Amino acid sequence: MDGGPAVLVVNTRSRSGRDAFENARALLAAHGIPLMAAHALTRPKRLRKVVEEAIAQGARRILVGGGDGTISCAVQALMGRDVTLGVVPLGTGNDFARSLGIPDTLEAACDVIAGGYTARVDVGLVNGRPFLNAASLGLTTAIAKRLTQELKQRAGKLAYPMAAAAEMRTLQPFHVRLQADAQTLEVDALQLVVGNGRYHGAGNMVAPDATLDDRKFHVYAITAPSAADGGERTGLGHLQDVATLARVAMGMRSGGHLEHEAVVHLHTSRLVVETDPPMEVNADGENVGMTPMRFEVAPAALRVYAPAPQ
Repeated sequence: MDGGPAVLVVNTRSRSGRDAFENARALLAAHGIPLMAAHALTRPKRLRKVVEEAIAQGARRILVGGGDGTISCAVQALMGRDVTLGVVPLGTGNDFARSLGIPDTLEAACDVIAGGYTARVDVGLVNGRPFLNAASLGLTTAIAKRLTQELKQRAGKLAYPMAAAAEMRTLQPFHVRLQADAQTLEVDALQLVVGNGRYHGAGNMVAPDATLDDRKFHVYAITAPSAADGGERTGLGHLQDVATLARVAMGMRSGGHLEHEAVVHLHTSRLVVETDPPMEVNADGENVGMTPMRFEVAPAALRVYAPAPQ
């Protein structure tokens, strides 16, 4: 099905982007998808401008190769436009593709684009900035800061656990106040995640029932047992917190972490997050500023190629 003129944009600095660019062009050509243009970007900061220029020149299909950060950056130019996003997952986490059900091989991704089925998905907004998968603060934000380009290129999918292990040594709880649609909640936490999609952190679940089109955020916080006991500044308190995180992490692939006694969770279409002390917030792998932060769902704001329903 011809969805209009197509442009391919690949971040060659993503984990497998350099090798994938020519292969993607060949696979798309084999599927009968002619390209108006194809861009191999060595400077990812140019991506949004390249996408905006392609749309201005008449592109109606923007096929983006890269990781979650690359896809999220492109969405800033695509939201609310009469344009379809094609996802070619080439990063370390590929959580947006996973939430859509797109296998993380080049061949499978091009098959999905060629299939022509499109879905409308929600986009999260954090202080007005779009994100697709999840925003987080606490441990996951600290891990993201350690995920340098060099580490991701060198370690591949092991980069996340390597960064997590390094960050555990300086882990500290923080106080967070959540104002949701129907409730206000205050906890001492080690991690807070506000999910738009089902997955974050390279395959960890936000919630088993989360979907990209349910018009709400799924939010969970891992509370700090050391704070409850008044021992957050002690060595024993630190060991308590690390042990809790390890136990919660065992359920994150299946969504079982939500049943752990240290985890509180809710869903909401709007959320205000305040913390003491102020905390950095990470959205789709990028630092988006410090708390306080306001979250809103932009429903059905993005059209994207997805596997056809079975």
